[in-house]
Amino acid sequence: MSKLEKVTEAVIAGEVEQVADLTQEAVDAGEEPSKIIKEGLIAGMDIVGTRFKANEMFVPEVLIAAKTMHAGMEVVKPLLTEGESSSTGTVLIGTVEGDLHDIGKNLVIMMLEGAGFEVIDVGIDVPAKEFIEAIKEHKPDILGLSALLTTTMPAMEEAVAAVEEAGLKDQVKIMVGGAPVSKEFAEEIGADGYAPDGSTAADLAKEFIA
Repeated sequence: MSKLEKVTEAVIAGEVEQVADLTQEAVDAGEEPSKIIKEGLIAGMDIVGTRFKANEMFVPEVLIAAKTMHAGMEVVKPLLTEGESSSTGTVLIGTVEGDLHDIGKNLVIMMLEGAGFEVIDVGIDVPAKEFIEAIKEHKPDILGLSALLTTTMPAMEEAVAAVEEAGLKDQVKIMVGGAPVSKEFAEEIGADGYAPDGSTAADLAKEFIA
């Protein structure tokens, strides 16, 4: 098994300490930092995402795998040169106004980071105007909106409308998700896409960037 395959296996198995050692070994052996990230760490999270979708892995295991990937990232990140920043793209994400839930959002963040995205988390109970300010400040490629309550779905619609009104719709793709949200609702409010879970959100984000 190659060094990078061992890194991948450690991520899938959630072996936090081991992944840092294996990543360091790959660095010492002269592997390119960006290659370690893509073919070692992210490759592991890709498999975790696939297994999670197939109900072969569950939320606690995904969280541990994500933590493991981060431990490997800590080793490699300082070695990346400016031009080599491994980010696939930037996603700004938050739970809409009136909604205090963040477990689903946090899982989406982990899957996005696992897919190589830089994620800016603006938190929970975020009013539309705060999303607009954050888009102007961070210039993300994608805006992710989360809602877990049926009563906060109108706030999701408001946030999408606010992006439109601010003239930012051409600059950012909007994806929505959360228990009460559906593909039909996403289309109705003018979002660019809908994801039922973290793994699908990461796939959708990759499609937006492609």
